[in-house]
Amino acid sequence: MLPIPAEELNGSGTLGPYWTFYRAVVAEQLDRWLPDDPSVVLDLSGGQGRWSAQAARAGHKVLEVVDFRRAAGTPGRFGPHDADRVRHVRADDLGFLPDASVDAVVAEERAMSVELMAESAMSDVARVLRPGGRALVCVDSLVLGMAILAEQNYWAHLRQIDEVLLIPWPDGSITRCYTSVQLRELLTGAGLTVEWVRPRTVLSPSTVDHVLASDSRALAWLVTTELEARPDDDTVGIHLVASARKSE
Repeated sequence: MLPIPAEELNGSGTLGPYWTFYRAVVAEQLDRWLPDDPSVVLDLSGGQGRWSAQAARAGHKVLEVVDFRRAAGTPGRFGPHDADRVRHVRADDLGFLPDASVDAVVAEERAMSVELMAESAMSDVARVLRPGGRALVCVDSLVLGMAILAEQNYWAHLRQIDEVLLIPWPDGSITRCYTSVQLRELLTGAGLTVEWVRPRTVLSPSTVDHVLASDSRALAWLVTTELEARPDDDTVGIHLVASARKSE
């Protein structure tokens, strides 16, 4: 993945087929992960509305925090029935929520990498989760961080503070990158039990592009193949995703 420019690596570039596949993987994974019964879902994914709308369509009530510890986002568009189930809140922390008030927390879009003080944020997540509630968390991987540095020939700016890896991006922002061990420690440190950690995708952009160029109908097959893969390390993939549960 190293030849891919940094603006492509965070999902904001124009590598169309791969990001179409990536978003389809996220959507299917979220669909499988969401509670079966109607629940209260807290979305900390940055205020873009994509995942809030999906949760609403699945019958859940959603609190979408638009400004959670990052630059303001723009709430997404919803259908008339979805909008009734989504409430937008502008806040940079979760102080507005009482303890044990939500059933699930979705922190997609690299939310806990954008948030450099992730331990504090995850402690807040654990506080507002009800017993038995779950959190889905996506972060930048160490693979991504090293690719960003290699692209810039900027190794001197790799900062290591108490084993926390802070990666400078070309646009001047800094994100926090994790190994699977560090992501587990983030979740267990907040008092949550880790259910699983895996790379978000193990199929490379070149593989995805090749397959979709051969047969545009292969997207569903690629997504199923991805989600049925059982990667045994975190040496592949630009993002890691984890599911964790609060004890009953």
